[in-house]
Amino acid sequence: MVMAFFVIYTRLTPFDEVALIRGGNHAAALSLGGALIGFSLTIASALLHTRDYYQFLEWAAGAMLVQVLAYNIATRLLKMSKDQIEADNAAFGGLLGAISVSIGLVNAGALS
Repeated sequence: MVMAFFVIYTRLTPFDEVALIRGGNHAAALSLGGALIGFSLTIASALLHTRDYYQFLEWAAGAMLVQVLAYNIATRLLKMSKDQIEADNAAFGGLLGAISVSIGLVNAGALS
């Protein structure tokens, strides 16, 4: 599930995180790392609190949707994410990562 999220998330963002990270871009690493941690928090909670595989998959799909929506809303409100990430603004990448972790924590809490 985490790999599926990674593939979907990196294809939906307006820049190539993997290429940026390979080039040493800290902002991209912070943003993507936060998104992966946030999603994984919900997945971990789903593993602990769901009774069957279908319910787990529903929560995983919901978590993916919420994480992507949160990213889209945050970047639209901030109106500069692509430029800031590509310019290696680590503070901006950290903010996006923190938003993703926060959303993941809320999602995980909703399961318990």
